[in-house]
Amino acid sequence: MTVYYVNSATGSDHNSGTAENSAFATLSAVEFLRLNPGDSVLLAAGSVFNEQFDLKYSGSVTAPITIGSYGLGDAPVIHSSNDGIHGSKASNIVIENIKIADTGANAIYAGNVSNWVVRNVEVTNTGLAGKPGSVSFQSSQNITIENSTLTGVHSDGIWMEKVNGVTLINNTVTNAQGSAADAIQLNDSSNILVKDNHLEQTQTNSAKGVLVLIRAHDAVVEGNTLIGGGFGLSAQAGTNIAIHDNNISGYGGYSWSYGIGLGDQGDAKNYDISGNYIHGGVYGVLVSAAGNPVYIRENIDVHDNVFDDLSSSALKVDRPASGSFHDNIIDSDVLTLTMPAAIAAQNTFFVGENKTFEQAQAELDSAAGSANGGTPSNHEQVPAEPVVDHPAELAAPPQHST
Repeated sequence: MTVYYVNSATGSDHNSGTAENSAFATLSAVEFLRLNPGDSVLLAAGSVFNEQFDLKYSGSVTAPITIGSYGLGDAPVIHSSNDGIHGSKASNIVIENIKIADTGANAIYAGNVSNWVVRNVEVTNTGLAGKPGSVSFQSSQNITIENSTLTGVHSDGIWMEKVNGVTLINNTVTNAQGSAADAIQLNDSSNILVKDNHLEQTQTNSAKGVLVLIRAHDAVVEGNTLIGGGFGLSAQAGTNIAIHDNNISGYGGYSWSYGIGLGDQGDAKNYDISGNYIHGGVYGVLVSAAGNPVYIRENIDVHDNVFDDLSSSALKVDRPASGSFHDNIIDSDVLTLTMPAAIAAQNTFFVGENKTFEQAQAELDSAAGSANGGTPSNHEQVPAEPVVDHPAELAAPPQHST
């Protein structure tokens, strides 16, 4: 296991690269080496590298190849007219403690790889040559991105397609740019955890939204903050999708804008949507589609959420679906349900008891009174009354991610 050092200011490609005082000067010098499992390539703090870094060799599961930094000062920066780091078919890689900025294309791209970890990496202003500037993975397995910051990426901040094993934890992704940009988009992927991220699209020229999952399988989205965009979370098709304890706000711009949306681009089965705070937008949860595609939408359970300051209803279901909406807390100024008469007549989406803020507070006060030996309130809980739209009154169908 060898450690190689690279210092753009004081190094030389004629050095051995195996000590700080004999560091290489360029990433190209490293590319001539055959890296082995357990090797590390450390970039000097304050260094700037104006070149793409190609990773050609794989580590092992127990001894990955690590790209990191050394020394005190600003994180080393990779600039490139192409990708910042390109690593197709190189597996078992760790990239940490560096910055990638002002690239022509992707900050990081890898395809047909497994077991990559990207952590404590800063990405800014990538994709300047009209190509996606994302952190991108395709046809891969076990990809983790954590504790990283992505700002002003041109195209989706993080983009993945056909990845089995996605872990995105404690990242900040803000203001991805481009007409079709989202903070994160995951296509046709499985075994997904998106947790404790801050995702924001408030200063962007994008016509889309914040977080997109298309045809996901076995996904958990929890504890995230989503702000802005035309929509918050688009999970249009998938199986076994859990959306828990997220704070979703500030989305809008369209009559159909939603905090959480599903029902298009494929079948949607087994969704648990709970514990979310959805506020400052148009619709809360939207079950819909563009046109009338024949998709299955079943076992959609929306419960124990809080809906506040919405210009339309907490729930809209305007395509055939089965599920339930219950035990939510809804601002008294927000409609509970929008549903065309033809969909309501199918009697497959149950609307149970939900509460206003006032009713929920009365219950808390009653419980506190009982605990203190007081007299419980006799306030009768009455579910909010559903509002049923006539089909002729429906707005244009929503646009969805591609």
